[in-house]
Parts: sequence; C-alpha cells; structure tokens
Amino acid sequence: MIYSNILPGTFLERPNRFTARVLVDGREVVCHVKNTGRCRELLVPRASVLVQFHPDACAAGRKTEFSLIAVWKNGNLINMDSQAPNQAAYEWLSAVPGLENLRREVTFGSSRFDLAFERRGRPGFLEVKGVTLEENGVARFPDAPTIRGVKHIKELTKMAGEGMDAAVLFVIQMKGISRFEPNMATQPEFGLALKEAADAGVNILARDCLVSCRDGGILSLTIDAPVPVFLP
Repeated sequence: MIYSNILPGTFLERPNRFTARVLVDGREVVCHVKNTGRCRELLVPRASVLVQFHPDACAAGRKTEFSLIAVWKNGNLINMDSQAPNQAAYEWLSAVPGLENLRREVTFGSSRFDLAFERRGRPGFLEVKGVTLEENGVARFPDAPTIRGVKHIKELTKMAGEGMDAAVLFVIQMKGISRFEPNMATQPEFGLALKEAADAGVNILARDCLVSCRDGGILSLTIDAPVPVFLP
C-alpha cells in the first residue's frame, strides 16, 4: 500500500478521536485521525509523526487538508491508519497461490467480512484486524473493547464448524514484534472467543509489516513476516 504527499510533523494535541493538531512546516494544522482507537501510547505530546497532504481537499469536500498516518515510537515507525490493514491484506492475499475469486466486504450470515475467497472449490472468509498497540515487543488487540470484533470471531467459529475455511489475520502495523496475544486486560471476552475459534479450526494468523518512508513524500505499508500467536 502506497501513500503520496507525505510530510513530517510534530504531534501537539488530540482534541477528539477524529482530529489532531500537528505542527507541519512551522505552522499548526488540523489533521483527520484515521484511527478512532485510543492510541494513547502513540499520540504523546511532541511525538514525531507523518501526515498526508490532500491537495484536492476542498474539491472533495474534506473538512481537513491533512490526515495523520504514522508515528514514531522508540525509533520504530508505526502506521496507525485503521483502513490500511484491509488494503494491505488484499494485496498480500492476491499473491497467495491457490486462492481464487478474492473479494472484499462480503456479507455472510449476519456479518460482513473483510475478505472472501475460494480454495479448491471451498469457500473461505478472512477477517482482518489492524494492530497498533505494542509494549516491550508484544503486540496486543484490541486497545479498546470491540463488540463487533467478538461477533465476527463467533461467526467464524460457526463457519469453521460447518466445514468452511475461516481465518483471522492480525496485521501488526510495525516491525520489531516478538509475539502477538489478545489483550485480556482490556477485553477478556475477545481473547476467550479467539481461543474457542482456534479450537474449532479457525486459523489465527499474525504478521508484522514493513513501514517505510522514502524520498519524494512516499510512505509504504507491506505485510511481511509471521509473528507467533499466544492465546489464553
């Protein structure tokens, strides 16, 4: 996944979950925050960030000319765009041999899943979860309770019991991760649902990402290496 028109900035304040005040080129601008999670460990005052400039903001009816995309934490660049993992997962799965009829945003039962595919004629569904919460090399999800997330996990558990391919992919939007685990302190219900899903045959996957900023204001996010998953 590629972003253009990327500029460095300094985070100042997050007045609400949708906007942030950032210092860019010596002036204070309002940015759209593309992540409604808490992100308290990332968005600390004076943190170095990357923002995307939208030159067509007025014509497109945008309220702001900038979006907050990434942040440095302890020297590690972290993509915090909550929409990016789905696109990165689509690009990654598109290159996996044996998968056919790859589609996005597919409804099955009472839920809409991020990706659907067929493998050897058997239908499969994949739910994608972006992960930005990290502590001492351990990535955790969620950073805030998610009723929708638990619902999806239970739907996938049921589907696996009916013989379909079912999987959850945790896209860890950074490098430097030693393991992934559900955030039992924040939402034990999600962690227990994930363990039940694994026992039922749902494939629980976690992969880290290469996040790189290049000359010319280009930022990229690419799914990279598998990360060990530890369940309760």
